[in-house]
Amino acid sequence: MFEHFCQIETFFQDRKQYGIKPGLERIHKLLHLLDQPQEKVNAIHVAGTNGKGSTIHYLKSALMSSGYRVGVFTSPSIQGLTGHIFVNDSPIPDKTMIHYVNIIHPLIQQLDEEYNHPTEFEIMTAVAFLYFAESTDIALIETGMGGREDTTNCFQPILSIITNVAWDHTDYLGKTIESIAYHKAGIIKANRPVIAGELDKEAVSVIMDEASEKNAPLYLSSESFQYEIAGITTTSHQTFQWKSASGISMEIALQTPGIHQIRNVSLAIMALVILERKGLSLDWKKCVNSLAAVRMPARFEQVHSKPAIILDGAHNPAGVRAFIETLTSYYSDMEKHLIFAAFKDKDLERMLGDLESHFSSVTLTTFPHSRAAGIEQLKKFSHHPHVLFQSDWRQAIEQMSFQRENACYCITGSLHFIAIVRKYFEETFDLK
Repeated sequence: MFEHFCQIETFFQDRKQYGIKPGLERIHKLLHLLDQPQEKVNAIHVAGTNGKGSTIHYLKSALMSSGYRVGVFTSPSIQGLTGHIFVNDSPIPDKTMIHYVNIIHPLIQQLDEEYNHPTEFEIMTAVAFLYFAESTDIALIETGMGGREDTTNCFQPILSIITNVAWDHTDYLGKTIESIAYHKAGIIKANRPVIAGELDKEAVSVIMDEASEKNAPLYLSSESFQYEIAGITTTSHQTFQWKSASGISMEIALQTPGIHQIRNVSLAIMALVILERKGLSLDWKKCVNSLAAVRMPARFEQVHSKPAIILDGAHNPAGVRAFIETLTSYYSDMEKHLIFAAFKDKDLERMLGDLESHFSSVTLTTFPHSRAAGIEQLKKFSHHPHVLFQSDWRQAIEQMSFQRENACYCITGSLHFIAIVRKYFEETFDLK
């Protein structure tokens, strides 16, 4: 029996030895032994290369504003182990995590003895469903990777959302857009609605085929719903008009910067429309107001002004493009400096190639994680005339010094990296 949270942290650290194992056999076996908690949860499944977390943030905020208790399962976490599992705005309490892991642990031992070792992520998924079954009205489940063979693809959603499809995790999902889309499309379930964001024609074809085969009503961005941008004024305010093909129209204001956030919130609004059709009672005035209040950590988050310091988890080429699009929209006339660190299995050449031309100086660093790219690997892909290499991420930040008030300092890359950097800034500034 686990008695202290430090024991839980050690336990999950030990499970990392079993790595990432696509496939659903172990999670189905574990959930079966737990009496199928996932069947007791009303849940939405969200997949996509980028935008999953943001779309979930908007949905959560709107549903909470109408009085619902909303569970969120997300990865990676920027708030430690308990930051994977939320009810409303609160991570799962340490004592509650201990309680559920103690329930699951004898079953994990049973599967270990059968040489069918549950992974860290599979155990966390089981904890989430146990918690949500007892504590929520509705839950929002983010895929870890892909969809079809992702651990989270173990339940029947009330609806599914595919935010976008771009190159990422190609070792697992394949090296074509069609292959990656095939994995994302795996979350589409028979007779359950699916919403899809802005997609390349190759991805649209795959999604449409899967939806047709499953008789799943498909709501495509730009066809079933669309947005018209009314105004982008500052990094803290943008407005747009959301319209559905059925004639619904509403004006939406956001604090979150970037056109990609308009795309994400548009998906969330379409999901709310479908949920209302399914019988969910929504106060639309409160929903719209809640969307305007959403702020998100590590998503083009300005943690300081004069100088501007921005944290962004641009962890793949599509994320880098969205980051650059937002950066150039708001800081085009400013001198800009970059600190970057990422996982070694990402497309580092493309990411750095897209990033470097936008910055006066670039500092490449690394961070404590088994998948983190080292300095020698990053050196291969950098061609910036003013590049520094610093193996200690904390020294990289301190050496930047942030002395130019009219400059913009950006720190981006892996969300795991941004999580530890954000904690550093929390200790330096009063982040909320």
